[in-house]
Amino acid sequence: MASPRSPEWKNAAGSAICAGMPEIAAAIMPIAGHIDPVPVPRAVAPRVDGRVDLVGLNKAELREALLAAGMEPRQAKLRSKQIWHWIYNRGATEFAQMTDIAKAQHPWLEARFVIGRPEVVEAQVSSDGTRKWLLRSPDGQDYEAVFIPDADRGTLCVSSQVGCTLNCTFCHTGTMRLVRNLTAGEIVGQVMLARDALGEWPSQPEGRMLTNIVMMGMGEPLYNFENVRDALSVVMDGDGLALSKRRITLSTSGVVPMMARAGAEIGVNLAVSLHAVTKEIRDEIVPLNRKYGIEELLQACADYPGANNARRITFEYVMLRDKNDSDAHAHELVRLLKHYKLPAKVNLIPFNPWPGAAYECSTPERVRAFSDIVFAGGISAPVRTPRGRDIDAACGQLKTAAEKKSRAQLDREAAAELVAAG
Repeated sequence: MASPRSPEWKNAAGSAICAGMPEIAAAIMPIAGHIDPVPVPRAVAPRVDGRVDLVGLNKAELREALLAAGMEPRQAKLRSKQIWHWIYNRGATEFAQMTDIAKAQHPWLEARFVIGRPEVVEAQVSSDGTRKWLLRSPDGQDYEAVFIPDADRGTLCVSSQVGCTLNCTFCHTGTMRLVRNLTAGEIVGQVMLARDALGEWPSQPEGRMLTNIVMMGMGEPLYNFENVRDALSVVMDGDGLALSKRRITLSTSGVVPMMARAGAEIGVNLAVSLHAVTKEIRDEIVPLNRKYGIEELLQACADYPGANNARRITFEYVMLRDKNDSDAHAHELVRLLKHYKLPAKVNLIPFNPWPGAAYECSTPERVRAFSDIVFAGGISAPVRTPRGRDIDAACGQLKTAAEKKSRAQLDREAAAELVAAG
């Protein structure tokens, strides 16, 4: 039985970049001499048992899945509403829990469908309360999600890809190869798993620990646009998880051709991984800058639908010692943001070290001085407190346990295998 996420059902999982999305395909074409050739994301392997995972399907897709399995139309209309409620309001993972669906129908549903959760390979809790989960998909791919509790909110950092293509030199995740895009179900599944772990069923808007979502985990969300869009539409649906778009932030390293579309079709808050204010430095630490430069990126930010003083664009700026942290850099940051008349907030992020990193964190005194200059320029520039460093859950540290070898080492081994085979 075909899944609503299979190619016949307009599967975005393995083909969104190269089929039907020319703007993304163009965006990730090799940038000669600057970015390694980008592999085509691997397609998602079907479940061995042939069942369809209902998590991540929107209401219409859920109903279509029941119809495709042979359910009578009027019955499918009713059952889809009931199943949706049980999945997203009650957190059900088994059809046997659905007491308003006849017991005689449970085996029929169980034979054809599953209400999935990612497999938890490892769950870690930091000394500061941050939680990190190493997750595994049914086809054996590993990815991570992180929950960061605060006094007035709880933020879930969600991954969009297995690996990453961007090779940002300060980011540990960037040393991984891109394996494949996460499906809409796998993205929503991270939210469902966190709600399970926090005991937040039935779903209700009051008293939640998980109040915010940031698409800042592994991968570049705008290189997996359709799955991210579809997943967030499920997360924002008022009849289910019901997280407001004002509580969701999508972070991009600057995939300029997709930014306007993200604003129009998703409409969540935007965060931009800026990290430098000169071409030379940003070319080095965010190689995508050689394709879409700072001026082009900031103009796309100025054009982002819905950006205003009440919904400011967040600019992420990792503080690298003697690289991007001078007074001159701070003044130039203020100048650029004011030149483009951007409703902006700057998050200053102390660099989170990882083995083999080529950078050091700016000194606390330098970070404070940088922040003071930006604040004096009329732009909010708080210093983000690193969270989860002791479990490698902090910003830029996510890298699955399956990827312990360096990119260079993997390339050497692959080349050696070719030589041996040849």
